Amino acid sequence: MSDTPVAANAPEITIYSTAICPYCVAAKNFLKSKGQSWTEVRIDLDPAEREKMMARTRRTSVPQIFIGDTHVGGYDDMVALHRAGKLEPLLNGGSA
Repeated sequence: MSDTPVAANAPEITIYSTAICPYCVAAKNFLKSKGQSWTEVRIDLDPAEREKMMARTRRTSVPQIFIGDTHVGGYDDMVALHRAGKLEPLLNGGSA
């Protein structure tokens, strides 16, 4: 059980990443600082997952972050949402 309360309707976070991606590390550290947990999909280990990510996002770069079914984008996109005050409602099950 986590020390940080997570909303009951909090959506699952998915991060598509690779082993050598500094922005992936930054994104995970940022989410950790928010008390969040996530499912990491390593596209460098599974070419089929890379194809799936590209089909879902129309992007080839990592990280690609999903909060529930909402495609947040990469690390910079997530931080921009945070600065605009729209990330926290999304993390709590609302919309951006």
